[in-house]
Amino acid sequence: MRRFDYSFLGNGLLPANLANLTAGIASLKTMAGIRKEEYIRVFTELEAIAKIQSVKSSNAIEGIVTSDERIAAIVNQNSAPLNHNEAEIAGYRDALNAIHLGYEHIHFRQSDILRLHEMLLSVAGHEHGGRYKTVDNVILEVDASGNRKVRFSPTPAAETEAAMEQLELAYLEADSDAGINPLLLSPCVILDFLCIHPFRDGNGRMSRLLSLLLLYKSGYDVGKYVSFEEQINNRKAFYYEALRRSSEGWHTNGNTYFPFIENFLSTLYMCYKELDKRFAVVHGKRITKKARIEATVLNSLTPLSKTEICKILPDVSPTTVEAVLGAMVKDGTIRRIGAGRASRYIKA
Repeated sequence: MRRFDYSFLGNGLLPANLANLTAGIASLKTMAGIRKEEYIRVFTELEAIAKIQSVKSSNAIEGIVTSDERIAAIVNQNSAPLNHNEAEIAGYRDALNAIHLGYEHIHFRQSDILRLHEMLLSVAGHEHGGRYKTVDNVILEVDASGNRKVRFSPTPAAETEAAMEQLELAYLEADSDAGINPLLLSPCVILDFLCIHPFRDGNGRMSRLLSLLLLYKSGYDVGKYVSFEEQINNRKAFYYEALRRSSEGWHTNGNTYFPFIENFLSTLYMCYKELDKRFAVVHGKRITKKARIEATVLNSLTPLSKTEICKILPDVSPTTVEAVLGAMVKDGTIRRIGAGRASRYIKA
């Protein structure tokens, strides 16, 4: 059976790119903490938006989709699910809410993992929710011609419970080691979870829920305000390539965790950078929506469209963005490039 050992994380031999990433994340995390205390209302609005984006993106990665309007209605509990896909989406909403509201009391242990899995699948009525797989599963890869091949064979069903027990114990041991950075430990544990692939269904979505759980418990809660799952979905080709590289030789303990760690940390870093963009304003200035729109355009090195500004500031309405841009063009602080829907704005 695979042996789980994270002691290598404490030997200080971290590649330079990962050291730089962790330092960058730490700096942005500090700034986010200061802003959260100062701008509670803005963070509350961002949390509501990010929750919808997280539910949408994590399910979309698995091909579970519905309209944006329906996702918002389900996440905000304004409507019951109308079909199977929407029931799956509602299950993710419930598990995500549980982590958002009670991550301090949820731990990376089998009982809690099984409970989250049951929550994930319960709305859709799956009988295997909260139970490990009873039949061996494989991860398939489909080429451009539609031909399938086995990309990875996870832990056999008969060994799954024992493997999950060893994973839990290895995590607990590493988590109690002051010499191991939890930011590096989390992606290693998630990779091993994915390689065990303990469930008949929902492994990918569970891996993203558990990623958030481990990050929140380590003090990295940016995923509440900028969707971690959306960042993965936006660059899922890089995610799957990192997963492939780090899973090679996994069964014989011959794999390297570093590609997956780098992708995980890069995703987290992009979340913090996105959050930072939404506060692109001189520190100390009252952070009105108008000030944030102005600073977003004035601090950009490239022309931005109204759509791009709305994406950077999702809690600000398009009408407000349009009004501020019009006033800025009129007073000469920015100039408009193009016309109509092709319009972009840059500092004059």
